[in-house]
Amino acid sequence: MGTIELLMQGFVVALSPESLMFALIGAILGTLIGALPGLGPANGVAILIPLAFSLGLSPTSSLILLTSVYAGAMYGGRISSILLNIPGDEPAMMTCLDGYPMALKGKAAEALATSAIASFIGSFIATIGLVILAPILAKFALKFGPSEYFALFALAFATLGGITGKNQFKTLIAAALGLMIATVGIDISSGVQRFTYNNLHLFEGVDFLIAIVGLFAISELFFFLEQHAGDGLKQVALNKLKLTPKDILYIMPASIRGALLGFVSGVLPGAGASLGSFVSYTLEKKYSDKGEFGKGDPRGVAAPEAGNNGAASGALVPMLTLGVPGSGTTAVLLAMLISLNVNPGPMLFEQSPDLVWGVIAALFVGNLVLLLLNIPMVGIFVKLLSIPPKYLMPIVTLVASVGIFSITGSAMDLYFMVGFGVLGYVLRKIEIPLVPVILGMLLGPEMEKNLRHALVLSDGDWSVLLNSGLSIGLWVVAAAGLILPIIVGPILRAKMKRPKDGLPD
Repeated sequence: MGTIELLMQGFVVALSPESLMFALIGAILGTLIGALPGLGPANGVAILIPLAFSLGLSPTSSLILLTSVYAGAMYGGRISSILLNIPGDEPAMMTCLDGYPMALKGKAAEALATSAIASFIGSFIATIGLVILAPILAKFALKFGPSEYFALFALAFATLGGITGKNQFKTLIAAALGLMIATVGIDISSGVQRFTYNNLHLFEGVDFLIAIVGLFAISELFFFLEQHAGDGLKQVALNKLKLTPKDILYIMPASIRGALLGFVSGVLPGAGASLGSFVSYTLEKKYSDKGEFGKGDPRGVAAPEAGNNGAASGALVPMLTLGVPGSGTTAVLLAMLISLNVNPGPMLFEQSPDLVWGVIAALFVGNLVLLLLNIPMVGIFVKLLSIPPKYLMPIVTLVASVGIFSITGSAMDLYFMVGFGVLGYVLRKIEIPLVPVILGMLLGPEMEKNLRHALVLSDGDWSVLLNSGLSIGLWVVAAAGLILPIIVGPILRAKMKRPKDGLPD
């Protein structure tokens, strides 16, 4: 069956009343979460995973709900960037450069509408790229053996910090911590207890859903308690929208270019939405007519927004086809799928076509829903920023705690969740990223299994890890992923910060 026929079957799933309801709920919740400075899509998805489990949703419904939250949070991140000059998350940083100056000129509504349209274009084009590229990459991945998969997992860890990562060494420390936690429990091959200390709760290992909610949601609560006294945030007033078809045509080329660059950034290991938005903005500023970039040019809003939303959809390509997340949020989504006994990878397209193509079709539907929601309802989303965090964060914590307890029914798991929250808070204070910890927990068991399988087949000969051109190529890319951030990273970070230094407060 061809790609078009499979996609049409996916639309049958995506347009069912149940799927449309979850896409709408996810879009609204994601936008609300994205609008809150500091939360971001990874935290939003992590907070709502327990809710999806406690409601007993199917894998397809769960993934539609959470990918809609993901897309919605990417949309919502630009609200605080434009109105407060505070990025909702790191990829929205470049939107501040022209979005906030537009708001200061009394064009806040136009800036928000521009970003919504550009986000839709970026996500739409990137989802088309996902439709084209994912099946090709899945077929190619069928050639992978245990040696190639072990090299692929190593590549995932090596490039996780990204080209713009601050400290590659700290990223590796976080990944090693995740791999260590993954070894807790009874070894499947030998039956030996590892780091359980005869505690029955540790015999089956550490549940990464509990770890995810603790590391992201609970640690975020601690940061809110520390950094926000409880007052709402003062913002630029929202004017009446005056966007014409001419204005839309003006931003269209920048949006399309940004979408293509963002999609490539999302698919490439170690790039991601932050680099996608930066490259899109930088190239648009360099190759367009000068305009008023940095002073409120609409193209300076459209390009990075299309770039970061294109990268968000692009990051789903390696997750669905290889089982390797392309971003922090897709790492959280991967954990959810594994918990539902769905194993992302090349066989997913053969074994669960309804799930894969239903979710891809739902991305098209969800982005249309987001566009229709974000322009007329932006005033409602904006009002959320005036609500003091002291009222919002207890609700977030309550949702996370009730969700975890409803899944496991164990009070001990709540203690584990709080423990991981404290760990996440400490790691963030010393600037050790959390995503590598989660990725280590997720990929650790599969990485160990493939290493053992490869060594068994070769009678313990370690050279088996370099027995094919494909595995050698993966190791070369992994080495480049470790070295490039050290060389290129400081230059890119300096360029990304430099324009922001001159931005009005």
